[in-house]
Amino acid sequence: MAFLSDTLSRVKPSPTIAVTTKAAELKAEGRDVIGLGAGEPDFDTPQNIKDAAKAAIDAGKTKYTAVDGIPELKKAICAKFKRDNALDYTPAQVTIGTGGKQVLYNALVATLNAGDEVVIPAPYWVSYPDMVLLAGGEPVIAEATAETAYKLTPEALEAAITPKTKWLIFNSPSNPTGAGYTWDELKALTDVLLRHPHVWVMSDDMYEHLVYDDFKFCTPAEVEPALYERTLTVNGVSKAYAMTGWRIGYAAGPVEIIKAMGKIQSQSTSNPCSVSQWAAVEALNGPQDYIAENNKTFQRRRDLVVEMLNAATGIECPVPEGAFYVYPSIAGCIGKTSAGGAKIVDDEAFATALLEETGVAVVFGAAFGTSPCFRVSYATSDEALREACTRIQKFCAGLS
Repeated sequence: MAFLSDTLSRVKPSPTIAVTTKAAELKAEGRDVIGLGAGEPDFDTPQNIKDAAKAAIDAGKTKYTAVDGIPELKKAICAKFKRDNALDYTPAQVTIGTGGKQVLYNALVATLNAGDEVVIPAPYWVSYPDMVLLAGGEPVIAEATAETAYKLTPEALEAAITPKTKWLIFNSPSNPTGAGYTWDELKALTDVLLRHPHVWVMSDDMYEHLVYDDFKFCTPAEVEPALYERTLTVNGVSKAYAMTGWRIGYAAGPVEIIKAMGKIQSQSTSNPCSVSQWAAVEALNGPQDYIAENNKTFQRRRDLVVEMLNAATGIECPVPEGAFYVYPSIAGCIGKTSAGGAKIVDDEAFATALLEETGVAVVFGAAFGTSPCFRVSYATSDEALREACTRIQKFCAGLS
C-alpha cells in the first residue's frame, strides 16, 4: 500500500507475540494448547508492590509526571545500581520508560544515523535487529554457536566491528538461550571494546536476578570501569518482580545520551504510568527475598525441562545459567517427516507441526537468528511443562 511508510518494509512483527497469539486462538477454538512461547513469569506481582500501587492511587498520584520518571524512582534506581552492581550514577544519569523495550528503542533512535552499524550477537532477542532498522541503522549479526554455549567470543566480536559500528547490544543472561557470561568471559569482550573507542555498549540486564547454581551476574561497566562513559546499562522490573504488564524499564548512562532519550520520549509517549512508577519504587526499595524463592522454582523447572528434552530423539538441550528459557538444537530432526505428514525442513516447520499436531507452542530458532533450534519458556507450572515435554518426546519419536 503506497500510503504506508517505506520503513515498515524493513521490519517484521514480533514472532514471540505471533506464537502467543496463535496459541490463544487455538485455545479459543477449544484445542488443548500448552503455550511455552511467552517471556513472562507466571508468578503474581508481590503483595507489597501491589499495595504500594493502591496507596499511590489513594494518594492521588495519578497525574502526569516528569517525562522520564519521578525523582523517587530515579533515586531508587541509583541505589539499586550501587547495591547490586557497584555502579555510581546520579539521578541526572537515569531515564525511565514504558518497559525496557522503549528504553532500548529511545536510545537507538536518539543515536543512530543512516549507515550506522549495531553489532548484535546471535542468538538474539527478536526485537533487537528490527529496532535498529526502525531507527535507521544496520544490524550486524555476530554468530555465537552451541560450541561456545551460545556466548559471543572475543574473536567474533572483533570481526564484527567496523569503522561504522556505533553500538554493541549485549544481553546476559540471554533471551533466548539463558546463557550467562562469567566475569572472565565478559572481561575478554570488554578488552576488545577498549581497542575500539568509537563503539558504545548497550547492556540489556533484564534477567540479572534470574540466575541459577553458583552463577554470579556481572555487567560491562562493572567489569571494565574504563567503559563507564560509553555504556548504557538497561534494566527493568518486569522479570525479577513479575511486573511485565506494569511496563517500567530504566537505564543509566552519560547525561548527554540520557537527555537525548528524554527528548525522544517527550515527543512520543511522555511519562511512564505514574502508578506503575510508584509500584517500581517499592519493588526496588522493598524486600528482595522472594526473588531467591522464585529462582528455586525456576531452577527446578529448568532442570525438569532440560532432562526431558534431552531424552527426546533428535534434540540436544544445553543447561542455561539464567533467565527462564532453554534453547535446544533439533539438528537431529531436520529432514524427517512427522506422524501427521509434515516435512521438517527447518525449525519453523518443526514448531508449526508441533503446535498443530500436539498443541505445544514454542518459538522457532530462526526468529532469534540461529537455527535449527527452538525456544521454550519454562515460566509456567511443573505440570504443564511435564505434559508439554512428554508431547514433544512423543512427537520426536514419531518422526521418520
